[in-house]
Amino acid sequence: MGRILAIDYGKKRTGIAVTDELQIIASGLATVSTDELISFLKDYIQKENVELFVIGEPKRLNNTASESESLIIPFLQQLSKEIPTIPVQRVDERFTSKMAFQTMIDSGLKKKQRQNKALIDEISATIILQSYLYSK
Repeated sequence: MGRILAIDYGKKRTGIAVTDELQIIASGLATVSTDELISFLKDYIQKENVELFVIGEPKRLNNTASESESLIIPFLQQLSKEIPTIPVQRVDERFTSKMAFQTMIDSGLKKKQRQNKALIDEISATIILQSYLYSK
């Protein structure tokens, strides 16, 4: 069994989370500059067996695509060209940033630490991945 890697795609930064090899636990992996995302993914899959990419799908409350989706579509096209062997699954990512922020509060992080947007992105990716695992 390979790992599942989740991506919380952002204009500047992208949060990444990954499962263990048994696909039981979702853990934050990193936050990378979106410009370096494809090369990061290529490097990662050279070292680890990844069988699926789970990518957040931003939606509005009325279930239509949010404006962020227009940034994700070109990335998805590039990803399928650059890494065609790994399938992609989309997961609704509504409220993940708010949930990530609340998780930081609940875990006792100080205000200064909660302002770390990279950490919010990584936690959001973990929430997206955990949501996917629950739905399986």
